[in-house]
Amino acid sequence: MHKLGRGHRDKVQQFMAITGSSEKAAVQALKASDWHLEGAFDIFYSQPHIRTVTDSRHLEELYNRYKDPYVDMILVDGITLLCNDLQVDPQDIVMLVVSWHMKAATMCEFSRQEFIGGLQYLGIDTIEKFRDKLSYMRSELKDEQKFREIYNFAFGWAKEKGQKSLALDTAIGMWQLLFAERHWPLVDHWCQFLQVRHNKAISRDTWSQLLEFAKTVDLQLSNYDEEGAWPYLIDEFVEYLTENGIVQRHQN
Repeated sequence: MHKLGRGHRDKVQQFMAITGSSEKAAVQALKASDWHLEGAFDIFYSQPHIRTVTDSRHLEELYNRYKDPYVDMILVDGITLLCNDLQVDPQDIVMLVVSWHMKAATMCEFSRQEFIGGLQYLGIDTIEKFRDKLSYMRSELKDEQKFREIYNFAFGWAKEKGQKSLALDTAIGMWQLLFAERHWPLVDHWCQFLQVRHNKAISRDTWSQLLEFAKTVDLQLSNYDEEGAWPYLIDEFVEYLTENGIVQRHQN
């Protein structure tokens, strides 16, 4: 790194600490992003050839540490052990981001392909590298596009196998987890409304449209269009807010 200026050297060190990459890979990604760290992370994780090659033997060892003794899957006990090794709470939202990277089909389980493929994609082959990568994964929740992808992924991941809808209590738990990142002030009212007025499973359409509602409609509901294509449940929520005096609605 002797040819680099101090600012660039600091970025290389920071990049290596977060990604667990080699110095060569760090410099390559940073140069490709014109020395912008966030851009370099995106390049590093989206272009597998830049990443350090993972050791397949280490990946197998990791998988076998967490694998269920009776099935070729990592199940609840294995995920609990993984969380202990990573020093994170199993309820921590970063585990949802981990599952998104692994393209996991179902909550609380990883297939061999999901686990090993996900770690290869992330350039992880030791628990130390996995732990070091968590801060990067948390930062992905602040990226608008990635948050939307993680949010939409969560619906399929959290629903019961074979079901089209998401159980209400599961949906409420996921919303509280996800919107804690987005600081949407109406999330508790939304969850209370569902328990009082709806008390049924949640459709994928309602799930995806709620994020749009939270992002685009202001807290006074002044830009809420009753003639818009919102699901009926969101229309009813707006009525519930105004009827109960939670929001004093001012229309433009």
